[in-house]
Amino acid sequence: QHQNQKAYGLALCRGDVLAAECKTCVSEAPKEILSRCPYNKGGIIWYDYCMFRYLDTDFLGKIDNTNKFYMWNLKNVSDPATFNYKTRELLSQLAQKTYVMNNKLYATGEVKLENSETLYGLTQCTRDLSSSDCKKCLDDAINELPNCCDDKEGGRVVSGSCNFRYEIYFFVKE
Repeated sequence: QHQNQKAYGLALCRGDVLAAECKTCVSEAPKEILSRCPYNKGGIIWYDYCMFRYLDTDFLGKIDNTNKFYMWNLKNVSDPATFNYKTRELLSQLAQKTYVMNNKLYATGEVKLENSETLYGLTQCTRDLSSSDCKKCLDDAINELPNCCDDKEGGRVVSGSCNFRYEIYFFVKE
């Protein structure tokens, strides 16, 4: 018997990305994912500017804890204790900006470091999440900092529902 097959999809562009770039990224993503995983009932693909996800069951509005990865800068910082503290503090402030009265569920910001460097950060949730789920997703991601990125000049934790990134160089678009 032929089942009624449905697909559920979600696309997310980084909050600072222009509409045209977003459109290009989101139109390339499904082609790429289908060429890499042609027979899968679900898939997820990430680029710097966008993410695309699909599944044969309804995942919308639920936090995705299964798809997650870390990336980090190979360079170590000179004062790890202070740097790790500042990083967590910045990301926590941005997370709060992301889920409190922010319909884009996206925030960026920066903090000055002692050595005249600047630390830049970004936090974002997919817009199918409630404010409280966005908070939970980002809190959990930020708690991964010691596992992924302690003492590193840059890092990110990316999941299917939220992500953060920090660097000591400016990486968001004006």
